[in-house]
Amino acid sequence: TKIIRTFSTLLAGLEELKAWLEAENCRHVAMESTGVYWQPVYNVLEEAFDGSMVLIVANARHMKNVPGKKTDMKDAEWIATLLRAGLLEGSFIPSKPIRELRNLTRYRKSIIEEIASQKNRIEKHLQSCGFKLSTFLTDIFGVSGRAIMDHLCRHGKIS
Repeated sequence: TKIIRTFSTLLAGLEELKAWLEAENCRHVAMESTGVYWQPVYNVLEEAFDGSMVLIVANARHMKNVPGKKTDMKDAEWIATLLRAGLLEGSFIPSKPIRELRNLTRYRKSIIEEIASQKNRIEKHLQSCGFKLSTFLTDIFGVSGRAIMDHLCRHGKIS
């Protein structure tokens, strides 16, 4: 029998999905790796079933799509068909601690890049106002550079 259910990807919907899979004694779940949308589903199920369920995250490019108009329902049915036939190859998903470390590292990198971008904007603005501090200072955001910028902010000139 084919049972079709739709769940929200918000936490309440994921909890409902988890309870339904448990009630149905489901031991295999397959999903398409579309953007980041698979991650909350995977995280909730991984934590809930702690290895007692086979979770497959399949690369969308490795699945031949059903001809015709693309819909989530058709995709879900096709993924289920491939899963039952044993034709889905799962993507490598690192352990949760590694995923968390990678996310933290990526976030840190983006913050560092944003800081560098803001520093470049400040330096460009100073230069457009006629202050080229990098001519005299190795690091315009060092102690001396910040003191000069503080003075400029307070007085508008260097006397």
